Amino acid sequence: MSSLALVQKFVDRINAQDPDGLAALMTEDHRFIDSLGNTVTGRDNMHGGWRAYFGMVPDYALAPESWLGEGPVVVMFGTAGGSYSPDGVRGEARRWSCPGAFRAVVRGELVEEWRVYADNEPIRQLMRSLAP
Repeated sequence: MSSLALVQKFVDRINAQDPDGLAALMTEDHRFIDSLGNTVTGRDNMHGGWRAYFGMVPDYALAPESWLGEGPVVVMFGTAGGSYSPDGVRGEARRWSCPGAFRAVVRGELVEEWRVYADNEPIRQLMRSLAP
């Protein structure tokens, strides 16, 4: 499978809110780097991280507009968004979206690194506004 096809499959698992499917596509030493530079290392840690994130944003999805791939590196440009809903309540007032870029590094048939470049201020504003 090409790097591009593997990363497209990874994005499909994100859009399906499928932490088990994501974990199956990660290297054991997988690295996730968020837009603030925070890093989570390890497939098991990221499996739990995705599970927790989908608990807060159960309809989180990426909307790719452009894909570029060269060797083991694939980048995607588009948007990310969903509904901030840690309490199970959804609604238009809880929806957020932001432009983003995403970079994946593939090793063999697995994703070694997933990096997010996005302004997540829209979800941070929702989190602050709904805090007790």
